[in-house]
Amino acid sequence: MLTAWSLVRFVHVLGAILWVGGQLTVSALVLPVVRSRLGEEQRAALMRSLGMRLGIVTVVAFIPLQVTTGVLLAAHKGVTIASLAEPGYGRMLAGKLTAFVLVMLAAALHGWANGAGRRTLARALAVSSLVGSVGVVLLATALPIT
Repeated sequence: MLTAWSLVRFVHVLGAILWVGGQLTVSALVLPVVRSRLGEEQRAALMRSLGMRLGIVTVVAFIPLQVTTGVLLAAHKGVTIASLAEPGYGRMLAGKLTAFVLVMLAAALHGWANGAGRRTLARALAVSSLVGSVGVVLLATALPIT
């Protein structure tokens, strides 16, 4: 049965799909093609533009969408701050939230490192953000049904 909560959950999952899918698309499809077909300056300009656009969408739409729908879903499930320490759903959700915050921090630091010309650090942070994002999805799928 399709309920309002199904729609909220759908929007939450859709947001995660767009975020992780965007990271995977850029990393696995766009970047290899750009590296093989564009010179250093053109590649840097294109990837900087793409990164800026993804960053703006993340701050303006993705984070507010995920936080709002996540808080609504947690409240609907009866999650409290205290219950985040309890075994099962609470601890799994706490792990997911912690991973989400770390992923957003890594993504933000990636943007800073890239802008500061610290390519090695930027690359490490991009990989950390991608791996962490996949981890967030893994933790989300492992949440017990309540």
